[in-house]
Amino acid sequence: MFKDGIGIFLWKLSVGLYLIANGVLGLIKKFSGDFDIILTKTMGFPVWVAQIVAVLALIAGIMVLIEMFGITIRSLDFIALVLAIIWAVFIIIGVVSWITKQGDMSIWHMLQRLAIHTMVLGSLLITAKKGS
Repeated sequence: MFKDGIGIFLWKLSVGLYLIANGVLGLIKKFSGDFDIILTKTMGFPVWVAQIVAVLALIAGIMVLIEMFGITIRSLDFIALVLAIIWAVFIIIGVVSWITKQGDMSIWHMLQRLAIHTMVLGSLLITAKKGS
């Protein structure tokens, strides 16, 4: 379980739990969880698209946790890569939105949000084995 070290274990655990939590929130509550916010409020997609992504997130989160115990799942790479692409687009839209509108958000608040979303993107790319 700790063959890659405690840091990698905790990183994978947090990504798995994050994806599971957002998947469940996307399925049980309308307009909650990051995927609903990203896809419906920010990008203007219909709710059903966000629900499909929530299902993918839930599946990916479960697969990340299963893979931590040495069980390899080949489809995890594809699902994590799809979620990473969606996340990258969201980051770009967020940065462009901040530059053009700026609103109430200071540069420090924007950097905080950018850092969080970049960590999630990095985690998804590592999970998809495309970040190496």
